Amino acid sequence: MGDSETFGIEKGHGEEVVSWLNEQAKLHSMKFEARLYGYNVSTKNFGDFEMFSWIGDVQSARKMVIKASKRFKVKVIEGGYKPKEKILKMKKFDFAKVKKGDKTIGQLEFVAPRFGNKHWEIQNEERH
Repeated sequence: MGDSETFGIEKGHGEEVVSWLNEQAKLHSMKFEARLYGYNVSTKNFGDFEMFSWIGDVQSARKMVIKASKRFKVKVIEGGYKPKEKILKMKKFDFAKVKKGDKTIGQLEFVAPRFGNKHWEIQNEERH
């Protein structure tokens, strides 16, 4: 079982995409559940996104998010890519891909304080 809070859906499509993801998971008996948590992220290059968290299998989550992007013709953030080096830092880092369908159109670097209950923020973004 995995989970992540660095997944997002193009702003304005969050409710319909998350409900579709949950319906598809039930339909295909997948261990997956997604929820919006009322947090939005704004990027310079890719627009605004409604962030959502999920619980389940990471491979299933990635496949379903890409299917949702194709079905609803929206950009999505596919997070959960951890940095390779295991250095103890005061902040948590997470990396994400911005996708439109199968195509990766950019990358994001998220950062959050290690202690406290703060949301992820975008530290760096890159277009492909």
